[in-house]
Amino acid sequence: MKEMTPSGELAAVVGNKPLPRTEVTKKVWDYIKAQNLQDAANRRMINADDKLKAVFGGKAQVSMFEMTKLISDHLK
Repeated sequence: MKEMTPSGELAAVVGNKPLPRTEVTKKVWDYIKAQNLQDAANRRMINADDKLKAVFGGKAQVSMFEMTKLISDHLK
């Protein structure tokens, strides 16, 4: 799978090494779980901390489906 370079904002979460898209998604989920950012009432929603807000375009909360698209925007 082709490795992609994360933007500066995304690199704050997953590191700055080029990674396959699947590995980037896995690392973001690891970060979400470690920081307990999954919404307790609706598990499909992700509550952003300061690092993820930069990736999510300033949004405080996004769905897991929207998150995938927003992460794609930060990969080149």
